[in-house]
Amino acid sequence: DLQGLRQKMACLRFFSRTLKSSYPLLQSIPQISSSSSPNRNPNFRTLPFSTSFLITKTPDKFKKKRKKPESARTKSVQHESTKIPHFESLVGRDSHFRFLTRSKEFIAKQPDRILRLDDAGKLYRELGFPRGRKVTRYIPKHPLIFQTYRHSDGKMWLGFSELMEDLLDEEKALIDSMEVDRVNRVRKLLMMTKDKRILLSKIHHTRLLFGIPEDFRDRVEKYPDYFRVVTGQDGNRVLELANWDPNLAVSELERTFMVDEDKAKKAFKFPLKHGKELELEEKDARKLNQLNTLPLVSPYSDGWKLDLWTLEAEKYRVGIVHEFLSLTLEKRASIHHIVEFKDEFSLTRQTYQMLKKQPTTFYLAGTEMNWTVFLKDGYHYDANGGGLIGKDPQVVFNEKLYKYANMQHMEVDSCSNRL
Repeated sequence: DLQGLRQKMACLRFFSRTLKSSYPLLQSIPQISSSSSPNRNPNFRTLPFSTSFLITKTPDKFKKKRKKPESARTKSVQHESTKIPHFESLVGRDSHFRFLTRSKEFIAKQPDRILRLDDAGKLYRELGFPRGRKVTRYIPKHPLIFQTYRHSDGKMWLGFSELMEDLLDEEKALIDSMEVDRVNRVRKLLMMTKDKRILLSKIHHTRLLFGIPEDFRDRVEKYPDYFRVVTGQDGNRVLELANWDPNLAVSELERTFMVDEDKAKKAFKFPLKHGKELELEEKDARKLNQLNTLPLVSPYSDGWKLDLWTLEAEKYRVGIVHEFLSLTLEKRASIHHIVEFKDEFSLTRQTYQMLKKQPTTFYLAGTEMNWTVFLKDGYHYDANGGGLIGKDPQVVFNEKLYKYANMQHMEVDSCSNRL
């Protein structure tokens, strides 16, 4: 077989030579060389096939984008399924009326209650509008409250409308009538503090929370039996408690306990650690947890002396926040208000987590970085939403102001109500 194959190959070579010698034109056809032999024809390319023009990576527009984790600045405290719309709407209302409330406070303190418009454009922090925005964008939103006019000097000025001037006079009379109530609120705040003293600047900063008047620093001089104003080591004025009143040293939770014992017992929960390992029945576990929860620690006690991370110390801090909220006009406070009194009330950085563990009593709205805590017992719920129980006169006035602020023109019913 091998011999026969060699003979066939020899015949083919002979036939090829004979054919080329007979037909010279065939000799001009180039031969395809193998990869091992040199390329005798430089015009004939034998490079490997290029695939550089093919798309080998998935385009960005087709890639599945990863969702960035929400930051504490934007992440909501509550899941959508657990949100209470009324509380969330109140947080939104504060943002909506920020320009109104801050401008009202600032302009009311100016001479003749007016402010040059050029100056107003620079006072974004004092007037409550975003930096970089024009104040003229926000004034027209409340035409019944603010008005602008050109003075004889040719400059534009910002002031209050006649309606707003009447409302401010009404509010002043209301503040005077509520002075004793506000004094008692401040006394209770002082009685809750560690050293029975608070910087006057802190009280002024949170005055709207408790309905405290702008000139409270001057009014305290009328009550020497209750307060002393001293100068601290840093030169700041400090308000001190002059006398302890046992009648005021009763918390709102203790009052509730006298009226509805079961309700007070259910206000907070401090489950027994590792209670599941005992494998108790639900009824027995509930009783054991209640024994762990009660008794609570009064916010008017010396709870600040307790070891910081003990159960009793946490009960004390929870009671402090509960009583603090009960003293506010709207039974709520933001993180900024609570942090303001962090040292006075011996609160820790774990306050947010502490409140989250007590959903029966507290509701946290807003975002994880900028949250507001509500005292749920201060509100009632019905088919139309919710509302404060026993509204303070200042709250009633504020709601009326918001109503006028949302109007673009005076309605007939509103005119008749004012008359």
